[in-house]
Amino acid sequence: MVTRAYTVAFEGIETRLVEVQCAVSAGLPGFSIVGLPDKAVSEARERVRAALQSLAIALPSKRITVNLSPADLPKEGSHFDLPIALALLAALEIVAPDAVEETLALGELSLDGRLDPVPGALPAAMRAAEDGRTLLCPRGSGAEAAWVEAARVIAPPTLMAAIQHFTGQAPLDAATPGEVATGPAAPCLSEVRGQERAKRALEIAAAGRHHIFLCGTPGSGKSMLAQRLPGLLPPLSPVEALETSMVHSLAGLLDEGGLSRSRPFQEPHHTASMAALVGGGKGAKPGQISLAHNGVLFMDEFPEFARAVLETLRQPIETGEVVIARANAHVRYPCRFLLIAAANPCRCGYLPDANRACARAPVCGADYMARVSGPLLDRFDIRIEVPAVDLAELDRAPGGERSAAVAARVAAARQRQAARYAGAPGIRVNAELSGARLDEVASPDPEARAMLLKAAEKFGLSARGFHRIRRVARTIADLDGSEAVRLPHVAEAISFRISFAPG
Repeated sequence: MVTRAYTVAFEGIETRLVEVQCAVSAGLPGFSIVGLPDKAVSEARERVRAALQSLAIALPSKRITVNLSPADLPKEGSHFDLPIALALLAALEIVAPDAVEETLALGELSLDGRLDPVPGALPAAMRAAEDGRTLLCPRGSGAEAAWVEAARVIAPPTLMAAIQHFTGQAPLDAATPGEVATGPAAPCLSEVRGQERAKRALEIAAAGRHHIFLCGTPGSGKSMLAQRLPGLLPPLSPVEALETSMVHSLAGLLDEGGLSRSRPFQEPHHTASMAALVGGGKGAKPGQISLAHNGVLFMDEFPEFARAVLETLRQPIETGEVVIARANAHVRYPCRFLLIAAANPCRCGYLPDANRACARAPVCGADYMARVSGPLLDRFDIRIEVPAVDLAELDRAPGGERSAAVAARVAAARQRQAARYAGAPGIRVNAELSGARLDEVASPDPEARAMLLKAAEKFGLSARGFHRIRRVARTIADLDGSEAVRLPHVAEAISFRISFAPG
């Protein structure tokens, strides 16, 4: 089989894959694999041997060396079982070598010859389409790979079925895509009593994909608000669904090959490691921030995360991608997510209540919030306090605005942004505006500009904070159906920036 390392790239998603080169050389009887394999790859020789024996195919009494090229690129996983078996079958002239060379294959072999699904079928299909080759994968991965319409995907259930396909005894039809999965419905916003200002902040955040920080006493409804944010977002577009599914495919999280149009919602625990959050570990797998691509990342108890873990978010928040660096390779994953963070004002949580606050107030609040660095906090477009709900409000029947009504306004604002940024590379929503494009579409009128400059001077806003207020004001104007950014839009954006001062 043709051998080379290559990069799969689609809408910012890149991953390194390797094709397999197999060579048969004379020598002592045996079966060895070379090319920096891990344990799963080394054990492929036993799985391939057992699978061939189950089909009554005897290997020659020679030393067989399978070369995984390039040798300096580490290989891991069971993806190589099927390519190794096909290369051996081609070397034994059981199947035509030309047909095998025109095929990109991946899959795990069971000892009885069955083909088991493996992660990564979707990006592999993208690569096969770019090369004009056929993808051969297990039946369990076929529905996932078949979403790439430009690729011909053959998904046999067993190694024998693959042999019969290549020899023409029983040709297989191309695989068909899986069903569009529908995730569970997000809870309704009307279930949250009171907190009208926080609900308005959620609407603005959803409309422009602005990061939001909620600070409030325990039980004030921060988690309830965050869990209802996905219900305000429009469904994934076809391009976004494919992007998100490719990341989930690499993580092995696609359910029966079904692509989802629902926005992902990831909720890492505050004990999550750096590798779990941003990606890495064995195989440089995508982390929670990449699994939340095009969706929502909710980080509850934000100051309780390790400081080093939090600081790794600073660059991905700005660039929309994360690079996992290794000595011999760099893996790049997309992570354009909407971050919603929640925190108590202090360790005990009752800093605003003089009757319940601890004896160290207000110093305890400053110490607690100091766990979040200023540069990281500055990257939140919206910062808002979530006060405790009045008991009389809790006793009333639910009567707030439903998520569907808010989602309709958000969808209309997103449509305005899509039309405005059509053809603009790298910009889909207002949160991604910068430079000349920001000046072009988010310049406030003279009265609003004067207020913004006065607020920037009075509250000591950074340049980043200044521009983020302009982005939020542009989103508020979109929700208002206004082409111009006016004084009320800028005033509301400023209020969401300065209403919460940690410590």
